Amino acid sequence: MKITRALISVSDKMGIAEFARALEKQGVDIISTGGTAELLRKKGVPVREISSFTGYPEVLEGRVKTLHPRVHGGLLYKRANPKHEKEAREQGFEPIDLVVVNLYPFEQTIAKPDVTLAEAIENIDIGGPSMIRSAAKNYESVTVVVDPADYNLVLETMRDNDGKTTLKLRERLAIKAFVKTSSYDRAISTFLNQEQTTDASFSLTMPLVAHLRYGENPHQKAALYGDFDRHFEKLHGKDLSFNNILDISAATSLICDFEEPTVAILKHTNPCGVGSDSDLRQAWEKAFATDKQAPFGGIIICNREIDESLAKVISEIFSEVIIAPEFSGEARTILQKKKNLRLIRLLASCLELLPKKDVRSVCGGLLVQDPDTGAKDKERVVSKRQPTQSELEAMRFGWRVVKHVKSNAIVYSASDRTLAIGAGQMSRVDSSRVAIWKAQEAGLSLKGSAIASDAFFPFADGLIAAADAGATCAVQPGGSMRDEEVIAAADEREMAMIFTGVRHFRH
Repeated sequence: MKITRALISVSDKMGIAEFARALEKQGVDIISTGGTAELLRKKGVPVREISSFTGYPEVLEGRVKTLHPRVHGGLLYKRANPKHEKEAREQGFEPIDLVVVNLYPFEQTIAKPDVTLAEAIENIDIGGPSMIRSAAKNYESVTVVVDPADYNLVLETMRDNDGKTTLKLRERLAIKAFVKTSSYDRAISTFLNQEQTTDASFSLTMPLVAHLRYGENPHQKAALYGDFDRHFEKLHGKDLSFNNILDISAATSLICDFEEPTVAILKHTNPCGVGSDSDLRQAWEKAFATDKQAPFGGIIICNREIDESLAKVISEIFSEVIIAPEFSGEARTILQKKKNLRLIRLLASCLELLPKKDVRSVCGGLLVQDPDTGAKDKERVVSKRQPTQSELEAMRFGWRVVKHVKSNAIVYSASDRTLAIGAGQMSRVDSSRVAIWKAQEAGLSLKGSAIASDAFFPFADGLIAAADAGATCAVQPGGSMRDEEVIAAADEREMAMIFTGVRHFRH
C-alpha cells in the first residue's frame, strides 16, 4: 500500500528534517512528537503534533505520549483484513504506514563516567520500542526505520514504486528493528544488573562484521561480530584472519598502557619486545633488540604516526600486521610494496578501544569478567634497600608490560625498554630461566635490570635466579605464604623490591 501517513519521533535528529521534507513532497501526512515536531516546524516541514492525532495530551513530562490505542491500532491492524478494517473504522484508527524512531540515548548516557542511576533510568525509552515492535510485527503493511542510514533507501524505493516500499525492504527493516530493540533492552538489563548486583542471566547479541576464511586452524569455521571495523581501518593487505584479529586486540591493549612514544612487537598475543623513546626509530631498535628471532611474522604496533624513517627499518623484516594511528604518505609507499602486509589504522581512543567485558567460552557455558584495566597499584617497598629513581622507572616499565604476557610471566626491563621476556611456563622459575636464555641469545646484559613478575613468587628460587642474572630490583604483587622468604632472599642480595598488591595473571 502507498505510504500516506508517517509517525516520526527521533532522539538522533541527523538528517531527519531532509527526510521528512522529502516525504511531505510525496504527499505523506507527518505526525511527530515533542522536540522532533519542533525541529520540523522550524525547518518549514508541515507536521501534526501527536496529541492532536490521539486527542490526548503528552503527560508526565513526556513519559506518556505515543502509548495510545490510536497509535498502536493504526500500526497493528491488518490491511485488507475485513474484520480489522471494520474495527479500525469503528474505533477511528487512521493507518500509520511508516514509523521513523530512534531511541533515547541510553548507551551514550551510561558511558558517562559520572552517570547516576536516576539519570540512566530516565533515559530508558518506553514508547519508542513499543512503536518499533508494533510496526515491525506488521511489516507486511508498515515500514519501520530505526537507522538514519536507511532514509535514502526508503525514499529511493518510494520514488521507484509510486510511493510504496517493497515487502523485501520492509522485512529487512523489521529484522533490523527487532535487533535494535533487543540490543537496547540488553544494554539496560546489563547496566541495571551491574548496578544492583543481581544474579540475572547474561546475554549478548552483536552484528556480523565478516565471515573469516577459517578460525585458529584451517579446519575451524569462524566469524567476527561487533563493531571492530569502527575502531580499526585496514589500509592495505589481505583480509584479516582470526589470529590476526586476536593479535591486533592484544597489541592494542598493550600499547594503551603507554602514553610516551612507544613501539611494541608481539607474536601469538605475547610481547616480544617493547621500547619507548621520543624518536620512534630508537623505540623500535629497543623493542627489536629484545628478541630478533620471534618477531618474524609478528605484529608491530606504535602509538604515534609511522614516518618514512621508521617504515624503512621495520620493512626489513617480515610482519603480518603493522598498526598505528596514522602512516605518512612516504611510509605507506614503502610498506605497501609488501602486498600481503596488513596496515591497520587505529580510529579510536584507548577508552573506546578497550573491551568492556572479557568473555571466554568454556565447556557448558561462558566465563565473563571485567577486563584487567581498572585496578590501581599500591606500591609498597618491602626490602631493606629503597629503589633508586632509575630502578623505580625500570620496575614500572616492566610492570606495564608483564600484565600482557601469558602466565607464568617474567619481564626483565630497563626504564625505557624490555630486555628479556619469559612467558607461559608451568613454573615461574622456568619463565625466569627462559627470559635469561633469551637475553643471552640476543646478546643483552641483564646487569642492573629490573624483574617484573605478574603474580607472586611462590618460592625464592625465581628471585634468586633473577639476582644471579644481574637484576638489582624486583616488582611483584606479593601475597605468597613464603613472602618473608622471598623478601629475605632479596635483602641478602641487596635487591630493592616492591609489592603492588595487584596480580596480572593471564591464562
